[in-house]
Amino acid sequence: MARDVTEAMKPPRAVFVPFIMGHQFGPPFHAAAQRRIITDALDLIKTATENPTILDLPITWVEVRKEATQLEKEDA
Repeated sequence: MARDVTEAMKPPRAVFVPFIMGHQFGPPFHAAAQRRIITDALDLIKTATENPTILDLPITWVEVRKEATQLEKEDA
């Protein structure tokens, strides 16, 4: 959630998503976005070759929130 803090802590592996605080895996009930983030994090465990490694996911809060809103409309 705060890339600068992650960089300072130097964890062996980290996935950065530029989302709002409290929504590390995206909007509630957006299973596809949540699955993608978790899958990318697990893949990083297998593929990272250096410590520390921070993976920046190429998704934005606006993008996933728009998708979630569309999913909500389809479910209604």
